[in-house]
Amino acid sequence: MAGDRGALPYRPCVGIMLVDPVGRVFVGRRIDTPDAWQMPQGGIDPGETVQAAGLRELAEEIGTDRAVIIAESTAWLHYDLPDHLIGKVWKGRWRGQQQKWLLARFTGCDGDIDLATAHPEFDAWRWSPAESLVALAVPFKREVYRAVLAEFAPLLAAAAQGSRPPSG
Repeated sequence: MAGDRGALPYRPCVGIMLVDPVGRVFVGRRIDTPDAWQMPQGGIDPGETVQAAGLRELAEEIGTDRAVIIAESTAWLHYDLPDHLIGKVWKGRWRGQQQKWLLARFTGCDGDIDLATAHPEFDAWRWSPAESLVALAVPFKREVYRAVLAEFAPLLAAAAQGSRPPSG
């Protein structure tokens, strides 16, 4: 199936870097991949805005949409699935994901997070330092995580504290 990679499109997707009040980032451990930690992400439905998709995905994956969106990535980022996953995930319709990323401040409390959703994706979660995100990610997502961190790093402190980043 890997030979068909070039004929497959990328899945439109949103990713959310959810930041707590002290600047740590939410990561969940995937149920289907041992030791794979990631930030929430998911498909964008036809006609749905990136921001609406991001809040919907938070509710679907972590049981709450208590978040304020601070920023949206300037560019679409993408990753390719490894060969052994082509044709096995997403009903074989996609070669990987094309993602817009949101930086969001968590406005709830830890008790608002509930992984026992209708279709659970995570079996554990934690707040992690931003600098640990790349190492936690599966290898094929690491370049995207590096790009997200590079773009959002200047905004993390303001996102955590609820202030606006300096203009100029």
